[in-house]
Amino acid sequence: MPPAEIIDRIFTFEGTGELLGYGFVQSSLLAGALLALVAGALGPLVVARRVSFAVHGTSELTFTGAAAALLVSASWVSAGALIGAVTAALVFGLLGLRERERDSVIGVVLSFGLGLGGLFLWLYPGRSSNQLSLLFGQIVAIGRDDVWLLASAVLAVLVALALVWRPLLFASMDPEVALARGVPVRALSVVFACLVGVATGLAVPTVGALLVLALLITPAAAAAQLTANPVTAMLLATVFAEVAVIGGIILSLAPGAPISAYVTAIIFVIYLGSRWIGAVRHRSGARAASR
Repeated sequence: MPPAEIIDRIFTFEGTGELLGYGFVQSSLLAGALLALVAGALGPLVVARRVSFAVHGTSELTFTGAAAALLVSASWVSAGALIGAVTAALVFGLLGLRERERDSVIGVVLSFGLGLGGLFLWLYPGRSSNQLSLLFGQIVAIGRDDVWLLASAVLAVLVALALVWRPLLFASMDPEVALARGVPVRALSVVFACLVGVATGLAVPTVGALLVLALLITPAAAAAQLTANPVTAMLLATVFAEVAVIGGIILSLAPGAPISAYVTAIIFVIYLGSRWIGAVRHRSGARAASR
């Protein structure tokens, strides 16, 4: 296929307005907005706690749970993804609390889970498109009932996060001092792992298991380039995630391409722009200080 034709196919917008009127597209936009909200809330804490690899491992094992559920019924994929993500997050939270052994624990569990996921997909007798949607997302997988369930789960995650916000932030910024002050660091690590697991499992139908990392990490990493204030970082990460998800869904409609490609492209551009702005501000501050 000629390069010009490839570009036209990827960036075609013909019929986008008409597609926005369909119920499944509107449900996907609502689901994306909800996912971006919870990703923006959790992302800065993930970055502060330096557990990006744990989130990556959780998202990969979400695929294992979803693949296992697919053997039973395609309608059970979301539930299987959620169970797989929470189970993985709990394992990582309980076994990998010590920073020096965290990566090895994640690597061991991740390799085992991916092996099982590959076996489950091999056993699945249905269409290959269902298998692909587990990895890269599929907007037709979201219905009105799914949106209501997602909204309830997101609300529960945000309420739980609000209840433990102050001690969790303290434990994330300086765990040793927090532990000395009597903050239950171990319990908070498990709670936070569960919250990340729920958010990861919820994201699978929209963006797919492989690229949940882009939604949970990159907006927060971009926000960290612009501010050190945790509240401001959370607000910026939420805005960045909303722009990436909503924009990615809209851009993917006409070409019918996987949502994940557009979401990751948008948020990567935002990240590069944030790094550039951060570098410019840093150089300006250094010049002002030297005068």
